[in-house]
Amino acid sequence: MDIIGMLKDGFEGSIGSILNIAKYVIPLMIFMEILKDLNILDKISEFLKPISKFLGISKESTFPLIVGLTLGLAYGAGVIIKSAKEGNLSKKDLYLVLLFLVACHSVIEDTLLFVAIGANGWLLLGIRLPVAIILTAVVARYIDKLPINLEN
Repeated sequence: MDIIGMLKDGFEGSIGSILNIAKYVIPLMIFMEILKDLNILDKISEFLKPISKFLGISKESTFPLIVGLTLGLAYGAGVIIKSAKEGNLSKKDLYLVLLFLVACHSVIEDTLLFVAIGANGWLLLGIRLPVAIILTAVVARYIDKLPINLEN
């Protein structure tokens, strides 16, 4: 295959991936706006407040965290970026949410994928979720002592 053919295949594949992500992210953003307008997002955040408090994040961070946790980084990133641009997330919240999601994201899809190739799903979840929770909670307690700039 020549270089032009490889570039064409790469371009077509990239556009296909972007369109595939967009068909999930755009409805998710619309759904998020509807939840926000109906104050359902506030109710969900209030319900999850004990979890957000334990993790050291604001209640506004819980929805982007849940999206990234369940749907993965590609889809969760859209919600996280939108929340950050709207000013709903501080740099500290962003740092902690992303830290959590680095350790544990897309628990449904990833777990099912690994189970399909023979992994123990309960063991996988039983390790990933506690590691993410403990890591985030510990960093949240000491974040002010870390050499990172969290000024907004």
